[in-house]
Amino acid sequence: MTRLNDYLSEQLQEEEFKIEYEQLSPEYEIIRAIIQARTEQDLTQKQLSEKTGIQQSHISRLESGNYNPTIKFLQRIAEGLGKELHIEFR
Repeated sequence: MTRLNDYLSEQLQEEEFKIEYEQLSPEYEIIRAIIQARTEQDLTQKQLSEKTGIQQSHISRLESGNYNPTIKFLQRIAEGLGKELHIEFR
């Protein structure tokens, strides 16, 4: 286990931290999935921008967690990556 994982496990013992972490988890899962799909295809943000018509600055803001995307935005990203967007409630 890495030091980061050890630290996270330790922090998750605190209820306030755990609640906040769980609330942010879906957002970070989306960001991770987009970055992973983009890098697996060896695409830069600029190249993804050209494929989607979305400004590179918006893609950058999304990937850094500073952008609250619409479903339409996520759909365009998915299409640019050759993926399907699935949203589900568990």
